[in-house]
Amino acid sequence: MKKYNGYKDLIVYQKAFELSVKIFDLTLKFPSEEKYSLTDQIRRASRSVGANIAEAWPKRIYPKSFVAKLVDSQAEAVEVNHWLDLSLAHSYMSKEQHSELFELNIEIQKMLDSMIRKPEKFIRRN
Repeated sequence: MKKYNGYKDLIVYQKAFELSVKIFDLTLKFPSEEKYSLTDQIRRASRSVGANIAEAWPKRIYPKSFVAKLVDSQAEAVEVNHWLDLSLAHSYMSKEQHSELFELNIEIQKMLDSMIRKPEKFIRRN
């Protein structure tokens, strides 16, 4: 079993970070009237996925708190799905862009689900 030195070593965190960067870059091209609505919402939600993983990491000593933050991260990832679908519906992104981001996000959600189901792999012991 691999020993993790920090949340940045987690593949799920790396993918969440990648997703938030890609979404930020893509939303730079969204219409200015979406700045305080859709653009802000999708950026905030995508950034929260990785932020909640990072926040969960020091809580590993408390399994229920650790899992609760991972569930928060997963909930934010599901919210990202909604904003991606809405962005596609308004033609702010291509089907290919949507597919790439949606699939990456689903992969993150599956990894989070695995961590939630088997937190003992990550729990820090005293």
